[in-house]
Amino acid sequence: MKKINVAITGCMGRMGQQIIKSIKLDNNFKLVALTENRKINKKINGIKIDANTDIAFKNSNLIIDFTIPKCTFQILEIASRLKKRVVIGTTGFTKKEENLIKKFSKKIPILKAGNMSLGVNLLMYLTEIASSSLGKKFLSKVYEAHHKHKKDYPSGTALMLGQGIAKGKNKNFYSILGKKYLNKNTFPYGGKINFNSIRKSEIIGEHEVKFSSGKEIITLNHEAFDRALYSEGALSAAKWLMTKKPGLYSMRDLMNFK
Repeated sequence: MKKINVAITGCMGRMGQQIIKSIKLDNNFKLVALTENRKINKKINGIKIDANTDIAFKNSNLIIDFTIPKCTFQILEIASRLKKRVVIGTTGFTKKEENLIKKFSKKIPILKAGNMSLGVNLLMYLTEIASSSLGKKFLSKVYEAHHKHKKDYPSGTALMLGQGIAKGKNKNFYSILGKKYLNKNTFPYGGKINFNSIRKSEIIGEHEVKFSSGKEIITLNHEAFDRALYSEGALSAAKWLMTKKPGLYSMRDLMNFK
């Protein structure tokens, strides 16, 4: 099988570094480009760290993006011109930005996921089923915890869990989006979906969904112990995307959930 030429954006970040490690262990890929939002006078694995430019991505088949929304759109502009596939692991997009990503996907194949873990994506699927099955009598809330360096909150994964709750109830997510708490020891249920985000230490990732009727509580949760599960998921997404036509895909498509 011919190797997939990969470019990694945000290569100096935690996920960028982890993906570089995972590519070393996967014979399906060849690392051809590393970029940041500016050129850096440094090499990793013999590859110079470049800025996000057409030239930097010219020899890649696919770009893996773990940056910030502003950088993601720089990359999508370039990828759209060069007809490159993109795996997006960046989070923190607004509703308007989500719609803009959909427009880019009409030109190139894009797989976007707030979390690349297969286990977390199963949690999302189960959340949707639980929300649908439990009905209106159950209130819900979402808890998540990450390392102190993570800037956005709630996490992209927590918001996706919220979207799963909304879909299960056949509601528009933004119409039932509740309060967003940060670093609270406890937080309440409400008529809408409330979120609590913890940022401390070096926590890799914890997510929990609770449904309460006042008489019983159902809890669904996932805890990550090794960052490699995210990078391995991103590489699985990259392999899968190589055979796809232009469109916006998710890990749900990869895992063949209905």
